[in-house]
Amino acid sequence: MQRRFLILGTVFPEPNSSAAGSRMLQLIELVQKQGWEITFATAAAESEYAVDLSDFGVKQVSVKLNDSSFDDFVRQLNPQMVLFDRFMTEEQFGWRVAENCPNAIRILDTEDLHCLRHARQEALKQNREFQTVDLFNELARREIASIYRCDVSLIISGYEIEVLKTTFKVDEALLHYLPFMLASPDPSKGGGYSFEQTANQHDSSPSALGGEGARGGVFEKRQHFVTIGNFLHSPNWDAVQYLKSDIWPLIRKQLPEAEMHVYGAYCSDKHRQLHADKDGFLIKGRAESATEVISNARVLLAPIRYGAGLKGKLVEAMQCGTPSVTTSIGAEAMHGSLPWSGMIADSPEDFAQAAIQLYTDKVAWEIAQQHGVEIIDQVYPKEELGNAFIQRLEELQANLETHRQQNFIGSMLMHHTMRSTEFMSRWIEAKNKL
Repeated sequence: MQRRFLILGTVFPEPNSSAAGSRMLQLIELVQKQGWEITFATAAAESEYAVDLSDFGVKQVSVKLNDSSFDDFVRQLNPQMVLFDRFMTEEQFGWRVAENCPNAIRILDTEDLHCLRHARQEALKQNREFQTVDLFNELARREIASIYRCDVSLIISGYEIEVLKTTFKVDEALLHYLPFMLASPDPSKGGGYSFEQTANQHDSSPSALGGEGARGGVFEKRQHFVTIGNFLHSPNWDAVQYLKSDIWPLIRKQLPEAEMHVYGAYCSDKHRQLHADKDGFLIKGRAESATEVISNARVLLAPIRYGAGLKGKLVEAMQCGTPSVTTSIGAEAMHGSLPWSGMIADSPEDFAQAAIQLYTDKVAWEIAQQHGVEIIDQVYPKEELGNAFIQRLEELQANLETHRQQNFIGSMLMHHTMRSTEFMSRWIEAKNKL
Protein backbone atom coordinates (compact mmCIF):
# COMPACT_ATOMS: atom_id res chain seq x y z
CA MET A 1 0.00 0.00 0.00
CA GLN A 2 1.28 3.45 -0.93
CA ARG A 3 2.30 5.42 2.14
CA ARG A 4 0.64 8.77 2.78
CA PHE A 5 2.60 11.80 3.94
CA LEU A 6 0.66 14.79 5.28
CA ILE A 7 2.25 18.24 5.50
CA LEU A 8 0.50 20.80 7.70
CA GLY A 9 1.79 24.15 6.54
CA THR A 10 1.78 27.51 8.25
CA VAL A 11 1.34 29.08 4.80
CA PHE A 12 1.40 27.88 1.21
CA PRO A 13 5.03 27.70 0.02
CA GLU A 14 6.38 30.81 -1.75
CA PRO A 15 9.81 29.70 -2.99
CA ASN A 16 10.44 33.01 -4.74
CA SER A 17 9.65 34.94 -1.55
CA SER A 18 11.63 33.08 1.10
CA ALA A 19 14.10 30.29 1.71
CA ALA A 20 11.47 28.61 3.89
CA GLY A 21 9.27 28.11 0.83
CA SER A 22 12.17 26.65 -1.13
CA ARG A 23 13.10 24.30 1.71
CA MET A 24 9.53 23.02 1.75
CA LEU A 25 9.82 22.14 -1.93
CA GLN A 26 13.09 20.33 -1.22
CA LEU A 27 11.30 18.20 1.39
CA ILE A 28 8.41 17.53 -0.98
CA GLU A 29 10.79 16.44 -3.74
CA LEU A 30 12.61 14.10 -1.36
CA VAL A 31 9.41 12.46 -0.12
CA GLN A 32 8.06 12.09 -3.64
CA LYS A 33 11.17 10.17 -4.66
CA GLN A 34 10.12 7.50 -2.17
CA GLY A 35 6.85 7.04 -4.04
CA TRP A 36 4.79 8.36 -1.13
CA GLU A 37 1.52 10.18 -1.67
CA ILE A 38 1.73 13.77 -0.39
CA THR A 39 -1.10 15.98 0.85
CA PHE A 40 -0.40 19.59 1.80
CA ALA A 41 -2.96 21.15 4.13
CA THR A 42 -3.06 24.65 5.61
CA ALA A 43 -5.52 27.04 7.18
CA ALA A 44 -3.83 30.00 5.48
CA ALA A 45 -5.20 31.79 2.46
CA GLU A 46 -3.39 31.14 -0.79
CA SER A 47 -1.39 34.16 -1.97
CA GLU A 48 -0.77 35.17 -5.56
CA TYR A 49 2.89 34.22 -5.13
CA ALA A 50 2.28 30.73 -3.77
CA VAL A 51 3.51 27.86 -5.91
CA ASP A 52 0.81 25.58 -7.33
CA LEU A 53 1.64 22.32 -5.60
CA SER A 54 -0.59 20.38 -7.97
CA ASP A 55 2.12 20.98 -10.59
CA PHE A 56 4.34 18.81 -8.36
CA GLY A 57 1.72 16.08 -7.96
CA VAL A 58 0.80 17.23 -4.45
CA LYS A 59 -2.82 17.41 -3.32
CA GLN A 60 -3.71 20.77 -1.73
CA VAL A 61 -6.34 20.92 1.02
CA SER A 62 -7.69 23.86 3.03
CA VAL A 63 -8.42 23.12 6.68
CA LYS A 64 -9.94 25.17 9.49
CA LEU A 65 -8.38 26.17 12.78
CA ASN A 66 -10.13 25.16 15.98
CA ASP A 67 -12.64 23.04 14.12
CA SER A 68 -13.44 19.35 14.51
CA SER A 69 -13.79 19.02 10.72
CA PHE A 70 -10.02 18.50 10.76
CA ASP A 71 -10.53 15.35 12.84
CA ASP A 72 -12.68 13.83 10.10
CA PHE A 73 -10.20 14.90 7.42
CA VAL A 74 -7.10 13.44 9.05
CA ARG A 75 -8.88 10.28 10.18
CA GLN A 76 -10.06 9.59 6.63
CA LEU A 77 -6.64 10.36 5.12
CA ASN A 78 -4.95 8.20 7.77
CA PRO A 79 -1.35 9.25 6.98
CA GLN A 80 1.63 7.23 8.11
CA MET A 81 3.68 10.41 8.59
CA VAL A 82 2.71 13.99 9.42
CA LEU A 83 5.06 16.96 9.14
CA PHE A 84 4.25 20.19 10.99
CA ASP A 85 5.67 23.34 9.43
CA ARG A 86 6.85 25.29 12.51
CA PHE A 87 5.86 24.72 16.12
CA MET A 88 2.76 26.97 15.95
CA THR A 89 1.21 24.53 13.50
CA GLU A 90 1.98 21.62 15.80
CA GLU A 91 0.28 23.47 18.65
CA GLN A 92 -2.85 23.81 16.56
CA PHE A 93 -3.04 20.36 15.02
CA GLY A 94 -0.61 18.07 16.86
CA TRP A 95 -3.06 16.87 19.50
CA ARG A 96 -5.71 16.20 16.84
CA VAL A 97 -3.25 14.12 14.80
CA ALA A 98 -2.20 12.17 17.91
CA GLU A 99 -5.80 11.51 18.84
CA ASN A 100 -7.06 10.46 15.40
CA CYS A 101 -3.90 8.88 13.91
CA PRO A 102 -1.94 7.64 16.94
CA ASN A 103 0.43 5.51 14.88
CA ALA A 104 1.46 8.30 12.50
CA ILE A 105 5.02 9.57 12.92
CA ARG A 106 4.87 13.23 13.98
CA ILE A 107 7.68 15.35 12.47
CA LEU A 108 8.35 18.98 13.37
CA ASP A 109 10.18 21.13 10.83
CA THR A 110 11.38 23.98 13.04
CA GLU A 111 12.70 26.07 10.08
CA ASP A 112 14.82 27.84 12.69
CA LEU A 113 14.69 28.19 16.46
CA HIS A 114 12.20 30.99 17.00
CA CYS A 115 13.22 31.37 20.65
CA LEU A 116 16.84 31.99 19.62
CA ARG A 117 15.88 34.61 17.05
CA HIS A 118 13.55 36.30 19.55
CA ALA A 119 16.18 36.33 22.32
CA ARG A 120 18.76 37.93 20.02
CA GLN A 121 16.26 40.51 18.85
CA GLU A 122 15.40 41.50 22.42
CA ALA A 123 19.09 41.83 23.32
CA LEU A 124 19.65 44.08 20.29
CA LYS A 125 16.68 46.26 21.27
CA GLN A 126 18.24 46.69 24.71
CA ASN A 127 21.60 47.52 23.10
CA ARG A 128 23.48 44.74 24.87
CA GLU A 129 25.17 41.44 24.11
CA PHE A 130 23.04 38.31 23.79
CA GLN A 131 23.34 35.94 26.78
CA THR A 132 22.33 32.31 27.16
CA VAL A 133 19.86 33.25 29.90
CA ASP A 134 17.91 35.23 27.26
CA LEU A 135 16.87 31.92 25.73
CA PHE A 136 14.63 31.03 28.64
CA ASN A 137 11.63 32.96 27.38
CA GLU A 138 7.96 32.20 26.85
CA LEU A 139 8.55 31.34 23.21
CA ALA A 140 11.12 28.72 24.24
CA ARG A 141 8.66 27.02 26.57
CA ARG A 142 6.22 26.60 23.70
CA GLU A 143 8.83 25.63 21.12
CA ILE A 144 10.68 23.08 23.25
CA ALA A 145 7.37 21.55 24.36
CA SER A 146 6.46 21.10 20.70
CA ILE A 147 9.79 19.37 20.04
CA TYR A 148 9.13 16.93 22.88
CA ARG A 149 5.59 16.18 21.67
CA CYS A 150 6.89 15.16 18.24
CA ASP A 151 8.75 11.97 17.38
CA VAL A 152 11.53 13.84 15.60
CA SER A 153 12.31 17.49 14.87
CA LEU A 154 14.23 18.70 11.84
CA ILE A 155 16.91 21.20 12.87
CA ILE A 156 18.43 23.24 10.07
CA SER A 157 21.53 24.49 11.91
CA GLY A 158 24.29 22.64 13.72
CA TYR A 159 24.51 25.54 16.16
CA GLU A 160 20.85 25.08 17.04
CA ILE A 161 21.40 21.37 17.62
CA GLU A 162 23.99 22.29 20.25
CA VAL A 163 21.70 24.88 21.85
CA LEU A 164 18.94 22.29 22.17
CA LYS A 165 21.27 19.63 23.57
CA THR A 166 23.34 21.74 25.95
CA THR A 167 21.03 24.57 27.02
CA PHE A 168 17.65 22.83 26.95
CA LYS A 169 18.91 19.27 27.53
CA VAL A 170 16.83 17.84 24.69
CA ASP A 171 17.61 14.20 23.95
CA GLU A 172 19.49 13.83 20.66
CA ALA A 173 17.12 10.97 19.77
CA LEU A 174 14.42 13.61 19.17
CA LEU A 175 16.54 15.72 16.81
CA HIS A 176 17.64 15.31 13.22
CA TYR A 177 20.05 17.69 11.49
CA LEU A 178 18.72 18.58 8.07
CA PRO A 179 20.05 21.77 6.45
CA PHE A 180 19.33 22.83 2.89
CA MET A 181 19.71 19.93 0.46
CA LEU A 182 21.56 21.17 -2.62
CA ALA A 183 22.96 19.52 -5.71
CA SER A 184 26.65 20.03 -6.43
CA PRO A 185 27.31 23.19 -8.46
CA ASP A 186 28.34 22.64 -12.06
CA PRO A 187 30.92 25.30 -13.00
CA SER A 188 30.75 24.26 -16.67
CA LYS A 189 27.15 25.52 -16.76
CA GLY A 190 28.02 28.77 -15.07
CA GLY A 191 26.05 28.10 -11.92
CA GLY A 192 24.61 25.76 -9.35
CA TYR A 193 21.30 24.42 -8.16
CA SER A 194 19.44 27.44 -6.82
CA PHE A 195 16.39 27.80 -4.62
CA GLU A 196 14.60 29.40 -7.53
CA GLN A 197 15.28 26.41 -9.75
CA THR A 198 13.59 24.21 -7.13
CA ALA A 199 10.44 26.20 -7.72
CA ASN A 200 10.85 26.04 -11.49
CA GLN A 201 11.16 22.26 -11.64
CA HIS A 202 14.95 22.34 -11.70
CA ASP A 203 15.52 24.31 -14.88
CA SER A 204 19.22 23.90 -15.62
CA SER A 205 19.41 26.10 -18.69
CA PRO A 206 22.18 28.72 -18.80
CA SER A 207 19.62 31.53 -18.53
CA ALA A 208 18.06 30.02 -15.40
CA LEU A 209 21.49 29.62 -13.88
CA GLY A 210 22.47 33.20 -14.43
CA GLY A 211 24.26 32.79 -17.77
CA GLU A 212 27.72 34.26 -18.16
CA GLY A 213 27.26 36.34 -15.06
CA ALA A 214 26.99 33.35 -12.75
CA ARG A 215 29.64 30.96 -11.43
CA GLY A 216 32.70 31.06 -13.59
CA GLY A 217 31.53 34.48 -14.81
CA VAL A 218 33.96 37.31 -15.42
CA PHE A 219 34.64 39.66 -12.49
CA GLU A 220 34.55 42.72 -14.75
CA LYS A 221 31.07 41.89 -16.06
CA ARG A 222 29.55 42.08 -12.59
CA GLN A 223 28.61 45.43 -11.09
CA HIS A 224 26.98 46.93 -8.00
CA PHE A 225 26.02 45.45 -4.66
CA VAL A 226 22.84 43.50 -3.92
CA THR A 227 20.87 42.36 -0.90
CA ILE A 228 17.65 40.39 -0.94
CA GLY A 229 15.15 39.13 1.60
CA ASN A 230 11.46 39.05 2.47
CA PHE A 231 10.61 42.41 4.06
CA LEU A 232 8.07 40.75 6.34
CA HIS A 233 10.92 38.90 8.07
CA SER A 234 12.09 41.34 10.76
CA PRO A 235 15.83 40.41 10.66
CA ASN A 236 15.85 41.26 6.95
CA TRP A 237 14.22 44.66 7.48
CA ASP A 238 16.58 45.45 10.34
CA ALA A 239 19.55 44.53 8.11
CA VAL A 240 18.36 46.89 5.35
CA GLN A 241 17.93 49.77 7.80
CA TYR A 242 21.35 49.11 9.33
CA LEU A 243 22.88 48.92 5.86
CA LYS A 244 21.37 52.27 4.87
CA SER A 245 22.23 54.18 8.05
CA ASP A 246 25.60 52.79 9.16
CA ILE A 247 27.32 50.88 6.35
CA TRP A 248 26.38 52.15 2.91
CA PRO A 249 27.60 55.75 3.48
CA LEU A 250 31.08 54.36 4.24
CA ILE A 251 31.07 52.24 1.06
CA ARG A 252 29.64 54.96 -1.14
CA LYS A 253 32.29 57.40 0.04
CA GLN A 254 35.03 55.23 -1.46
CA LEU A 255 32.99 53.80 -4.36
CA PRO A 256 30.87 56.77 -5.53
CA GLU A 257 29.76 55.02 -8.75
CA ALA A 258 28.58 51.83 -7.03
CA GLU A 259 24.90 51.22 -6.32
CA MET A 260 23.16 49.25 -3.59
CA HIS A 261 20.25 47.26 -5.04
CA VAL A 262 17.77 46.13 -2.38
CA TYR A 263 15.30 43.39 -3.36
CA GLY A 264 12.64 41.65 -1.31
CA ALA A 265 9.10 40.33 -1.33
CA TYR A 266 6.28 42.28 0.32
CA CYS A 267 7.89 45.68 -0.06
CA SER A 268 5.57 48.41 1.27
CA ASP A 269 5.61 52.22 1.26
CA LYS A 270 7.41 52.11 4.63
CA HIS A 271 10.27 50.18 3.06
CA ARG A 272 10.38 52.34 -0.08
CA GLN A 273 11.02 55.43 2.03
CA LEU A 274 14.65 54.33 2.24
CA HIS A 275 15.04 54.67 -1.54
CA ALA A 276 17.59 57.39 -2.39
CA ASP A 277 18.72 57.86 -6.00
CA LYS A 278 21.34 60.45 -5.07
CA ASP A 279 22.98 58.01 -2.65
CA GLY A 280 22.73 55.04 -4.99
CA PHE A 281 20.58 53.19 -2.43
CA LEU A 282 17.81 51.70 -4.56
CA ILE A 283 14.80 49.83 -3.16
CA LYS A 284 13.84 47.49 -6.00
CA GLY A 285 11.07 45.45 -4.35
CA ARG A 286 10.22 41.91 -5.39
CA ALA A 287 12.69 40.28 -7.77
CA GLU A 288 11.19 38.44 -10.71
CA SER A 289 14.24 36.18 -10.58
CA ALA A 290 16.40 36.07 -7.46
CA THR A 291 18.99 34.07 -9.38
CA GLU A 292 19.26 36.72 -12.05
CA VAL A 293 19.66 39.74 -9.76
CA ILE A 294 22.18 37.98 -7.53
CA SER A 295 24.11 36.66 -10.54
CA ASN A 296 24.40 40.15 -12.04
CA ALA A 297 25.79 41.71 -8.86
CA ARG A 298 29.44 41.64 -7.92
CA VAL A 299 28.96 41.32 -4.15
CA LEU A 300 25.99 40.46 -1.91
CA LEU A 301 25.73 42.25 1.44
CA ALA A 302 23.84 40.77 4.41
CA PRO A 303 24.55 42.69 7.65
CA ILE A 304 22.29 40.49 9.77
CA ARG A 305 22.29 41.55 13.43
CA TYR A 306 19.94 38.92 14.82
CA GLY A 307 18.28 35.76 13.64
CA ALA A 308 18.64 32.00 13.63
CA GLY A 309 18.79 29.04 11.27
CA LEU A 310 20.42 29.33 7.85
CA LYS A 311 20.24 32.30 5.51
CA GLY A 312 18.87 31.45 2.08
CA LYS A 313 20.23 34.60 0.45
CA LEU A 314 23.78 33.60 1.39
CA VAL A 315 23.43 30.08 0.00
CA GLU A 316 21.90 31.45 -3.18
CA ALA A 317 24.83 33.84 -3.51
CA MET A 318 27.22 30.87 -3.40
CA GLN A 319 25.14 29.08 -6.02
CA CYS A 320 25.28 32.13 -8.26
CA GLY A 321 29.01 32.58 -7.78
CA THR A 322 28.50 35.88 -5.98
CA PRO A 323 30.82 36.47 -3.00
CA SER A 324 29.15 37.91 0.09
CA VAL A 325 29.89 39.95 3.18
CA THR A 326 27.88 39.07 6.26
CA THR A 327 28.09 39.08 10.05
CA SER A 328 29.03 36.30 12.46
CA ILE A 329 25.33 35.63 13.02
CA GLY A 330 24.70 35.63 9.27
CA ALA A 331 27.39 33.01 8.63
CA GLU A 332 26.60 30.99 11.76
CA ALA A 333 26.62 27.22 11.12
CA MET A 334 26.57 27.83 7.36
CA HIS A 335 30.07 26.84 6.27
CA GLY A 336 31.30 24.20 8.71
CA SER A 337 35.06 24.56 9.14
CA LEU A 338 35.53 25.85 5.58
CA PRO A 339 36.54 29.42 4.68
CA TRP A 340 33.59 31.73 4.06
CA SER A 341 32.56 32.58 0.51
CA GLY A 342 33.58 36.19 1.00
CA MET A 343 34.17 37.97 4.30
CA ILE A 344 32.67 38.11 7.80
CA ALA A 345 32.61 41.41 9.71
CA ASP A 346 30.55 42.73 12.61
CA SER A 347 31.26 46.44 12.98
CA PRO A 348 30.03 48.94 10.34
CA GLU A 349 33.61 50.02 9.58
CA ASP A 350 34.93 46.47 9.16
CA PHE A 351 31.87 45.48 7.14
CA ALA A 352 32.29 48.41 4.75
CA GLN A 353 36.01 47.75 4.27
CA ALA A 354 35.35 44.07 3.58
CA ALA A 355 32.72 44.99 1.00
CA ILE A 356 35.07 47.44 -0.70
CA GLN A 357 37.92 44.94 -0.81
CA LEU A 358 35.79 42.20 -2.34
CA TYR A 359 34.35 44.65 -4.83
CA THR A 360 37.73 45.90 -6.03
CA ASP A 361 40.08 42.92 -5.59
CA LYS A 362 39.60 40.43 -8.42
CA VAL A 363 41.85 37.78 -6.88
CA ALA A 364 40.05 37.90 -3.52
CA TRP A 365 36.70 37.82 -5.35
CA GLU A 366 37.60 34.72 -7.36
CA ILE A 367 38.94 32.91 -4.28
CA ALA A 368 35.71 33.69 -2.43
CA GLN A 369 33.72 32.39 -5.37
CA GLN A 370 35.54 29.06 -5.26
CA HIS A 371 34.98 28.81 -1.51
CA GLY A 372 31.25 28.94 -2.22
CA VAL A 373 31.52 25.88 -4.47
CA GLU A 374 33.34 23.97 -1.74
CA ILE A 375 30.75 24.90 0.90
CA ILE A 376 27.83 23.75 -1.27
CA ASP A 377 29.60 20.48 -2.04
CA GLN A 378 30.64 19.64 1.50
CA VAL A 379 28.02 21.19 3.79
CA TYR A 380 24.80 20.74 1.79
CA PRO A 381 25.17 17.44 -0.16
CA LYS A 382 21.67 16.76 -1.43
CA GLU A 383 21.75 12.99 -1.82
CA GLU A 384 23.62 12.26 1.40
CA LEU A 385 21.38 14.46 3.56
CA GLY A 386 18.20 13.21 1.92
CA ASN A 387 19.11 9.55 2.30
CA ALA A 388 19.96 10.03 5.97
CA PHE A 389 16.56 11.62 6.64
CA ILE A 390 14.63 8.86 4.87
CA GLN A 391 16.62 6.24 6.77
CA ARG A 392 15.74 8.02 10.03
CA LEU A 393 12.04 7.88 9.15
CA GLU A 394 12.26 4.18 8.31
CA GLU A 395 13.94 3.46 11.63
CA LEU A 396 11.29 5.45 13.48
CA GLN A 397 8.49 3.60 11.78
CA ALA A 398 10.04 0.26 12.68
CA ASN A 399 10.61 1.19 16.34
CA LEU A 400 7.96 3.81 17.05
CA GLU A 401 6.56 2.29 20.22
CA THR A 402 9.98 1.91 21.84
CA HIS A 403 10.99 5.40 20.71
CA ARG A 404 7.94 6.93 22.35
CA GLN A 405 8.40 4.97 25.55
CA GLN A 406 11.87 6.47 25.89
CA ASN A 407 10.46 9.98 25.41
CA PHE A 408 8.70 10.19 28.76
CA ILE A 409 8.64 14.00 28.82
CA GLY A 410 6.90 13.98 25.45
CA SER A 411 4.26 11.48 26.61
CA MET A 412 3.75 13.56 29.75
CA LEU A 413 3.16 16.67 27.68
CA MET A 414 0.63 14.79 25.56
CA HIS A 415 -1.28 13.70 28.66
CA HIS A 416 -4.71 15.28 28.94
CA THR A 417 -3.93 17.24 32.11
CA MET A 418 -1.23 19.20 30.25
CA ARG A 419 -2.84 19.65 26.81
CA SER A 420 -3.70 23.31 27.23
CA THR A 421 -3.67 23.88 23.48
CA GLU A 422 -6.33 21.18 23.01
CA PHE A 423 -8.67 22.62 25.61
CA MET A 424 -8.19 26.15 24.32
CA SER A 425 -8.96 24.98 20.79
CA ARG A 426 -12.09 23.14 21.92
CA TRP A 427 -13.24 26.24 23.84
CA ILE A 428 -12.77 28.45 20.76
CA GLU A 429 -14.64 25.95 18.59
CA ALA A 430 -17.55 25.84 21.02
CA LYS A 431 -17.58 29.64 21.26
CA ASN A 432 -17.66 29.97 17.48
CA LYS A 433 -20.77 27.82 17.30
CA LEU A 434 -22.75 30.09 19.61
